[in-house]
Amino acid sequence: MQSIIRIGSRESRLAVKQAEIVKQAVERNCPDIKAEIVTMKTEGDKILDRRLELAGGKGLFVKELEKALLDGRIDICVHSLKDVPMEVPEDLPVVAFGEREDPRDVLIYKPGRTSIPEGGVIGTSSRRRELQLKRLYPSCTFRSIRGNVQTRLRKLSEEGFDGTVLAAAGLKRLHMEEVAGRVFSVDEIIPAVGQGILAVQGRKGRDYSWLTSFACGKSRAEAEAEREFAAALGGGCTSPVAAHAQAQGAELKLTGLYYCGGDIYRTRTRTGETDRARQLGAALAEEMRREEEDGSVR
Repeated sequence: MQSIIRIGSRESRLAVKQAEIVKQAVERNCPDIKAEIVTMKTEGDKILDRRLELAGGKGLFVKELEKALLDGRIDICVHSLKDVPMEVPEDLPVVAFGEREDPRDVLIYKPGRTSIPEGGVIGTSSRRRELQLKRLYPSCTFRSIRGNVQTRLRKLSEEGFDGTVLAAAGLKRLHMEEVAGRVFSVDEIIPAVGQGILAVQGRKGRDYSWLTSFACGKSRAEAEAEREFAAALGGGCTSPVAAHAQAQGAELKLTGLYYCGGDIYRTRTRTGETDRARQLGAALAEEMRREEEDGSVR
């Protein structure tokens, strides 16, 4: 077993905090191992003036880390699973999923506000969020906002937004829960696929037994169901996609969002066996696609 493990991470405070969660788990479980965090700036961190799907997709957040992994400069890398593309290189598999943090989305108000005014402006670069928020705030307009948590909070104060939406998981990991205004239930705003789960990517064929204390089987099942649903619908590359799975023992409940075009979408929930998570995700996607093609639900 290696005595030093190099953990790759993006440079943002949140990304480093997430890498530290893995670092602490590894060192706690394996006292003989010393873990080091190696940070780098990804293309996704540099491109802040347009939506991700217009700039190249979620792969912009992982490409540099994957290259460092292939080159042997790092031994693993840590991602927010919601940032990991549906297509993962065969030689760089996800080797562990961490225990899920709060998967919900959070609305943050402009400093001094306690609500969004009629006709207000909400900042989000997520089409998934925008679609669902339009039903809750029909009078509002939506403007793109990009950057890490601190950057978005600064833009919220300085650039004419009345509110913005962030993941609760990131705020909790940064101990910034106090900035939350409204916390949406997973029924009000279905989360991004994998939201709240940390994914550890490694190299195929390597021994990662030192990640045992970090890995969570419940999160793996939920991630597999959500990601299979998204993959079956094209991975959300150009169309918004959302899914949220909840595993309780042998039963898994999955809720998915199917985009119909324009501002129209449908949601549906299906239950299945936890150990058949992928099959459940694929079945729900096929059911919703078939209904749309048949015109049976409008």
